[in-house]
Amino acid sequence: MRIAIVNDMPLAIEAMRRVIQSSDTHSIAWIARDGAQALEHCARDVPDLILMDLIMPVMDGVEATRQIMATFPCAILIVTASVMGNSAKLFEAMGVGALDAVRTPVLGAKNADGAAALLYKIDSIGWLIGHRAEKKPERPQTNSAPDGLSPKLVLIGASAGGPGAVAEILSALPKDFAAGVVVVQHVDAQFVAGLSQWLNSRSNLPVRIANEGDEIKAGMVLLAGGNDHLIFRDSKSLGYTHEPLDIVYRPSIDVLFQSAARHWNGEAIGIILTGMGRDGALGLKALRSAAKQTIAQDSASCAVYGMPKAAVELGGANEVLPLQEIASSLVRKVGQVIQQEVYSSSSPQSPP
Repeated sequence: MRIAIVNDMPLAIEAMRRVIQSSDTHSIAWIARDGAQALEHCARDVPDLILMDLIMPVMDGVEATRQIMATFPCAILIVTASVMGNSAKLFEAMGVGALDAVRTPVLGAKNADGAAALLYKIDSIGWLIGHRAEKKPERPQTNSAPDGLSPKLVLIGASAGGPGAVAEILSALPKDFAAGVVVVQHVDAQFVAGLSQWLNSRSNLPVRIANEGDEIKAGMVLLAGGNDHLIFRDSKSLGYTHEPLDIVYRPSIDVLFQSAARHWNGEAIGIILTGMGRDGALGLKALRSAAKQTIAQDSASCAVYGMPKAAVELGGANEVLPLQEIASSLVRKVGQVIQQEVYSSSSPQSPP
């Protein structure tokens, strides 16, 4: 891939340059010192991937990402030195189209983990956008319903543009929302805690990272965390698994949705939001085949109309809705489910 670097720090630029040049399949397209320069370069030469810093003079990474995705759309990976101090900016950048984020590597032999992590992200995005290596990238090793009614379940999968989209939905759900929510957002494991806190500050419902053995509770939002896939182990509880190993994005939306289609006995609504690639399309189709309700975000409201488009083309979506209508649709659907169950429990006959 042809990769551009946008960063105002010479040492960071040199560290990333060495990572890119360590691979036979990647080359440097150009280097910009701020977001405004990056826009000028993109007007002449749109690269396959941009490594975008967050904090820069003249124009920061958030605004640069917003303008690039609006005028010269391409894959953007946020590469930042400070995660906790810039979490709001990080998720704002992902909300306008950045695919993922990783820490900035530093020069020196002691930073082998940082260089490997960046190269893994680059190779993974290459797979996602069609620049395939001979084999799939391997994640580097680092040192660091039962009887009775199940609660209602909402499953949400998102990638590029997802944090903002998920936040908009959660902020519009009422505090007494009568369903549990499980979210898979494509983001590196080291950023999940920050994303959980960020979403929690914008949601009417409490948001936390899902733990092994968690059960679905109405009014609680559980976020997939770590580098393993979040799944339903049975009809009650969630868990994590390494398998399948050959999926680039971990956690995978498909893996969660497919496990819910197999195990979840109660009512469920699956949603695919903005994102590049196809993750979630097969899973949404599996949910629909299991008689669950399914929604795909429409093209006009997506930062990247990749995953929803794939789901629609595969026949996985019962409905295609603008982002601003999804929360109200969920409230109506969850209410309808409650009414149907109350009716069926009080009458021996089916409604006409």
